[in-house]
Amino acid sequence: MYVAVKGGERAIDNAHAWLAEERRGDLAVAELSLAQIREQLRLSVNRVMAEGSLFDPDLAALAIKQARGDLIEAIFLIRAYRTTLPRFGYSYPVDTGRMTCDRRISATFKDAPGGQVLGPTFDYTHRLLDFKLAADGGEVAKATTATAREDDTPHIASMLQAENILQEEPHSDQEPKDITRRPMSFPSDRATRLQALARGDEGFLLGLAYSTQRGYARNHAFVGELRIGRVPVEMEIPELGFSIEIGEVELSECETVNQFKGSKTEPPQFTRGYGLVFGQAERKAIAVALVDRALRWQELGEDNLGAVSQDEEFVLSHCDNIQATGFLEHIKLPHYVDFQAELELVRKLRANSMTDEENEA
Repeated sequence: MYVAVKGGERAIDNAHAWLAEERRGDLAVAELSLAQIREQLRLSVNRVMAEGSLFDPDLAALAIKQARGDLIEAIFLIRAYRTTLPRFGYSYPVDTGRMTCDRRISATFKDAPGGQVLGPTFDYTHRLLDFKLAADGGEVAKATTATAREDDTPHIASMLQAENILQEEPHSDQEPKDITRRPMSFPSDRATRLQALARGDEGFLLGLAYSTQRGYARNHAFVGELRIGRVPVEMEIPELGFSIEIGEVELSECETVNQFKGSKTEPPQFTRGYGLVFGQAERKAIAVALVDRALRWQELGEDNLGAVSQDEEFVLSHCDNIQATGFLEHIKLPHYVDFQAELELVRKLRANSMTDEENEA
């Protein structure tokens, strides 16, 4: 047993060394710096921060480098590191109405108050490979930016609410549960669901959101507003007796406007889905909003159409890519004893089956 353990340790050490070698790649090629990853792979950095539940672009860049570009592995690293950090307190809820928007669009109103700000987006590109990027030192066109000021960007939802045709969002002073400290239970409230969706796997949520649009839930949605920008974060300092601004975070926020024919308790009106995630992650924010709306069927008095996106326990229990990865990848680890037990069982079953056949003959 001792020899087997020592042999296993040597094999693992060699695997780690080989991994480091593969991570570095060809030594003739310059090594990636964290600044390069942070600045030039920002969408990957944003995803790692969002699903890792930690807003720190430098640490996210480090995790991406360490994980060789495997974003789920990078998210795992960030989550693991996050558990070691002390918690000094809680910030106030951010006010996205104060957002300084780099991108702010509405698919429902052309002339939205505050204007449409297209911002940095792939939406209007031709999806053709740009071989200029393969040339070292290629010139970068300087954009004339038009960032919306924080006092110029009222939420589109306020226009619909003024007409009383958009359902009011319920307000509560109850402190939301923190799913990073307390496990989820079912049924869950909307705040808990939105937390889980915000750090859920983008690909999984994208598939669910797409399914709602194809008819696997009642979800005919318009993007009422999508905004991306920076929001100040405030925290109360007990020693001072008042709150101060401790920094700002970049967020993507999406509010969808959905048809609602009414129920026994609610008149016909529009309802909404909501998504809020770290960084520029608009696809994720839209997906979260669509899935959020699908999960609201019960509180709105709608029928359950049997769509998987309406199954709260299924969605929230399977959207976390770290839990999914851990359970999926554990099957590649040694299961020698379990397999040998099943092997013996199958052999006995086969032997008994052949004996029965012989007796019948």
